[in-house]
Amino acid sequence: MTYKSKFGFGCMRLPLTDATNPTSIDQDLFNEMVDIYMEKGFNYFDTSYAYHGGKSESAIRKAVVERYPRESYLICDKIPTWALTQESDNEKFVNEMLERLGIDYFDVLFIHNINVPWFKLAENSNSFEYIKKIKEKGIAKQIGISFHDNSELLKKVLDKYGDILDIVQLELNYLDWEDPSIEAHKCYDLCVEHGLDVYVMEPLKGGVIVNPNDEIKNDFKEFNPDKSIASFAIRFCASLEHVKIVLSGMSKMEDLIDNCNTYENFEVLSAEESDFLEKMALKLSESVAVPCSECGYCTDACPEMIPIPEYFNLYNTSKNQPQSNIYRLYFDKLGDEKVPADECTYCGTCLDHCTQKIDIPEVLEKVCEHFTKGFSPYAGHP
Repeated sequence: MTYKSKFGFGCMRLPLTDATNPTSIDQDLFNEMVDIYMEKGFNYFDTSYAYHGGKSESAIRKAVVERYPRESYLICDKIPTWALTQESDNEKFVNEMLERLGIDYFDVLFIHNINVPWFKLAENSNSFEYIKKIKEKGIAKQIGISFHDNSELLKKVLDKYGDILDIVQLELNYLDWEDPSIEAHKCYDLCVEHGLDVYVMEPLKGGVIVNPNDEIKNDFKEFNPDKSIASFAIRFCASLEHVKIVLSGMSKMEDLIDNCNTYENFEVLSAEESDFLEKMALKLSESVAVPCSECGYCTDACPEMIPIPEYFNLYNTSKNQPQSNIYRLYFDKLGDEKVPADECTYCGTCLDHCTQKIDIPEVLEKVCEHFTKGFSPYAGHP
């Protein structure tokens, strides 16, 4: 595999024509973004069977596979671990993924989202043995896992299967680096100990890092007015020696241009910048009401199909921007069009699937209480 840069195009959050419909990918804009990305010498695309309701892979086929020579780009795809019921499912999904993409091999193939419950599914379906065979057959050039749990589970996985893997994809950013629930630093060190490459997902923690309160925004401006908040987060990850790819999910052209500028003029993070980001991580962790990365795995697991990340996003916005008219969206839009937050039955199904280890039922209760108490047609929230 030939990496032209550490800059990977994450295809989990592509541009949409309808913000409420994840399958409504804006193909024309995506094509344009791909063209700029490729012209600037970048070439790595990350997708999954599940992204955009199963439409991400076909969007990549149209934007990349049908328009560029196969040797000019690299594609990573992921087996949907949660959907595995038997060993034969591995091949069934892989064949469908190859067909959707219009390719005959993966540059990278992952077992998707290894956590406590889904690790059991992967083992019961012999997925690790399967991807080893796939690599031996040349259908995948490199193999690995995307990982969403703590260092204790990662050690268990790598002690058992590390010798057959090439890559571990980790949630890694400066906010989670020393977070005791995510343990990004410990997980990174485990990968290094096992001689595995590290690919980074969620370098911006689903947008949490780039949407802070005004005080933190001003801190960044005062520290360096010429660099975006996103560029600091990207450089934190890309400056780590064993990180080979840093994914960026880009839904707007401005995001792509900013990231291109960061990599085209890349500078390893300085000691002064590292110290600054450590301070900002502390401030940010104190200011974020819910550390949700908006991955959506909880919604997929929820029997009531409550759009949990959307409610948490509104809650965070309301806490950071108390003068915003976010109450209207909570009551008029989400409450009418989607399952209300107070429909939670406290079944706990979501808890094992939360990559951030949030007590979701408890926080949903706080969300309901916050918006119900705060709403008043006479207080500027009609």
